[in-house]
Amino acid sequence: MPAPVRKAWQRSLTTGRAAMSRRRLLQAGGLAVGGAALTACGIPPAQTGTGGEDPRVKDLSAKERTLTFSNWPLYVDVVESGKDKGKRPTLMAFEKRTGIKVRYSEDVNDNNEFYSKIKPQLAAGQDTGRDLVCLSDWMAGRLIRHGWAQRLDPANMTNAVTNLENRFRAAPHDPGRQYSYPWAGTAAVVAYNIKATGGRKVTSTEQLLTDPKLKGRVSLLTEMHDTMGLIMLGMGADSASFTDDDFDAAIDTVQRAVDRKQIRSFTGNDYMDGLNRGDIAACVAWAGDIVQLGFDNPNIRFHLPDTGYLFGTDDMLVPARARHRANAEAFIDHYYQPKVAAELAAWVNYICPVTGAREAMADIDEELADNPLIFPDEDMIKKGHVFRPLSEKEEERYEGQFARLIGA
Repeated sequence: MPAPVRKAWQRSLTTGRAAMSRRRLLQAGGLAVGGAALTACGIPPAQTGTGGEDPRVKDLSAKERTLTFSNWPLYVDVVESGKDKGKRPTLMAFEKRTGIKVRYSEDVNDNNEFYSKIKPQLAAGQDTGRDLVCLSDWMAGRLIRHGWAQRLDPANMTNAVTNLENRFRAAPHDPGRQYSYPWAGTAAVVAYNIKATGGRKVTSTEQLLTDPKLKGRVSLLTEMHDTMGLIMLGMGADSASFTDDDFDAAIDTVQRAVDRKQIRSFTGNDYMDGLNRGDIAACVAWAGDIVQLGFDNPNIRFHLPDTGYLFGTDDMLVPARARHRANAEAFIDHYYQPKVAAELAAWVNYICPVTGAREAMADIDEELADNPLIFPDEDMIKKGHVFRPLSEKEEERYEGQFARLIGA
């Protein structure tokens, strides 16, 4: 493994996405029974023998009513107090409705670390022991490119095919959503503590990097995709189609800010404490964290730069050789019922990819239903940009440059 990539894995494991906080107590219930035709949805049918159903793998779903799902920590609704403490309402509802027992594991602590765990089995053509995994879009794309994900059968997922919001269908890493479906959307935005800024708004990455009144009180993320994608957008480059020169220019710009001591630190989600206290006046932040901080601190604000923000997804997919694909498809379909999706979003506070969930959320929490960081409005949708897929050579180059920049 190249040293820059290994260091990127270590950064993410110790201070990056692995440390994300996903906390929101939900006291609501009820399921909607979904189902609709597959026509005009833009997702091709599964093709037997090309990933949808490996002829060497017999699906045991009809006989074995089980499902093993690997997900990120604190990424599903959990009862936090009372006699039902620790129970997961939406998972329990799925089990009751389908008779499928879910073995739920919060063992995706980091994309790269988890990939290194399952890669040997995938490369050897073996079952990983997991029927469904949740990975960030760029990592999901890696598995798809290697042929290590099973093509999904839309006939088993009528809710998912029908209720997936249109903007999530055009995924660069999975055109037509043939292999993966979003569990939630993510957004890297500009955030600030308006008390710490003296009442001044912070509206751009340029302001983060150059405003003398913010000197020494700015933080950026240790996640290369989020930080550099947002910086490149601020400099006029498209994060979905940038060149080496674009990336180099962005690195140089941030380096100058580091040299001037404009940047206080590069962090994982530990920026939350500093932003909450006001030690960090402004930063690049994950939108879900800002929703959570805002519950208790009215001084926490966010802004979508006019140049755009970094949008991504955490995707569910079925690994190659998994033996309960149909059960996994039923699980995906369950979470694409609007009321179930609303229950999940009310707890995790990340972008909900399900059409109709906002209306369902209004019955749970009207404030969350109106929050554009969970249910983006048209302005936010238009400003969202993805980070283009990288080749292995590009990944090594860019992660190496970024590691040197942040001193990793």
